[in-house]
Amino acid sequence: MTGTGHASMRIDTAAGSILCDPWVNPAYFASWFPFPDNSQLDWESLGQVDYLYVSHLHRDHFDAEHLKRFVSKKATVLLPEYPTSQLEDELRDLGFTSFLKTKSNEVHELDGGLKVMIQALISPTDGPIGDSSLWVEHDGIRVLNQNDARPTDLSTFTELGHVHAHMLQFSGAIWYPMVYELPESAKRAFGKQKRDRQFDRTWRYIDDLKASHVFPIAGPPCFLDDELWQFNDIFGDEGNIFPDQAVFQREYAKVGGTNGIVLLPGSVTELTTDSAETTHPTDVDEFFANKKAHLEEMRVRKAPVIAAEKASWRHPEIDVLGELKKRIEPLLEESIYLAKGVGGPVRFDLVSYDGESVESIVVDFPGKQVRPYADEKVRYRFRTQRELIEHLIFIDEGDWVNSLFLSCRFSAARIGQYNEFVYAFFKCLSEERLQYAEGWYDEHEKSVDAEDTVFGDWTVQRRCPHLKADLSRFGIVEGNVLTCQLHGWKFDLPSGRCLTSVGHSIRASRTAS
Repeated sequence: MTGTGHASMRIDTAAGSILCDPWVNPAYFASWFPFPDNSQLDWESLGQVDYLYVSHLHRDHFDAEHLKRFVSKKATVLLPEYPTSQLEDELRDLGFTSFLKTKSNEVHELDGGLKVMIQALISPTDGPIGDSSLWVEHDGIRVLNQNDARPTDLSTFTELGHVHAHMLQFSGAIWYPMVYELPESAKRAFGKQKRDRQFDRTWRYIDDLKASHVFPIAGPPCFLDDELWQFNDIFGDEGNIFPDQAVFQREYAKVGGTNGIVLLPGSVTELTTDSAETTHPTDVDEFFANKKAHLEEMRVRKAPVIAAEKASWRHPEIDVLGELKKRIEPLLEESIYLAKGVGGPVRFDLVSYDGESVESIVVDFPGKQVRPYADEKVRYRFRTQRELIEHLIFIDEGDWVNSLFLSCRFSAARIGQYNEFVYAFFKCLSEERLQYAEGWYDEHEKSVDAEDTVFGDWTVQRRCPHLKADLSRFGIVEGNVLTCQLHGWKFDLPSGRCLTSVGHSIRASRTAS
């Protein structure tokens, strides 16, 4: 296994090679860069593979420019079973023609005895309408590339035999809480909670799978633009949600972990059923000890790339309000569950080129319209540069979450709880995505999970109302509050009310004595 940066790796076996999630170019409005830098690897050689696996459409996994230029079009794409065709369509547009359309949780045997299984997660909140994990077996050696995916449990993989290498995410990949308009002390407190929760979830997955070796991957990105530099975890901030691989190793040791292996770009691990021998292009501890110097060097080297990207965003010829009405209002008319879930107007404050004047636009979910802000009270507000919205319109972007929001180039404020429906809607700005999300929520809301689990004095429905995680495995009760560790959602057991987000009540009752 060759480390190729972030969530990317190349898996070589006697029966063929698989390149996973190659990401090199900046993503999300030039906000995210891979760290350590992988742009100087020999991609001409690394891209000559038998199989390509792209786990999902997040742009730090799906790098269209790199895939088009460097990855062999003779490679067979191992395609997750997603409810929409967008991933396949975009790969075909790049020149790929050979696809193995896998069935989720079904083992597929390829030439030479190479076996693969892809587990696809398909809720509207999984990645950009889908996320996935890749299991590989050859000659009795098994690897699970879990990357960003958050399965409710890993039993599907453990049933196939002992896993020798487990690759999984451990660091943040979100905009919360950094962009929220909160006092710095509150941001630090919320950030620390999220950082701790990330590690707790990682330890749970590691304990569930019990693989021989654990590889921390899929993060963190680095932020090289001066406007975002403070998001790098180099300032001793315990509330920073982007800890790196060296921090993972230290935290893992605190919970007894001794089998962690870091892959730098160019690191190679020779894996057998009873050993993992790794060689690195440089000393790992020394590299991370000098992290700030590496980032400073990258910041200077990548500055022209960021400048060129910024120069492409402005499209003053676009009537933003008019185009948003044309695009979003038909979707609002068709939306039932998402519109009801949002439940009110969402305001966008667009800061003009001069950095001073502001145009405020409201997406009015109850009124099913996009209109100028009329001084009404709103629960959800975003503030960003006008040119970013212009660019989203110009490129016909159907997923603002996988572009604007992950860029962290905005600020946000809300009254009350987090509302997943706000982000679900702005992830679904196309007919295909919206119809899928509406259907998923329709089925999800109507389903009744009769199975229970018991926590001391409480009998609780076994499946989390959020994304159906098994609470007998991921649930923790403190006092009268149940926390699902998979995503950190909390529920007040006496009332059943969700304390984390709007909706999603839980069924709970006192256990009869």
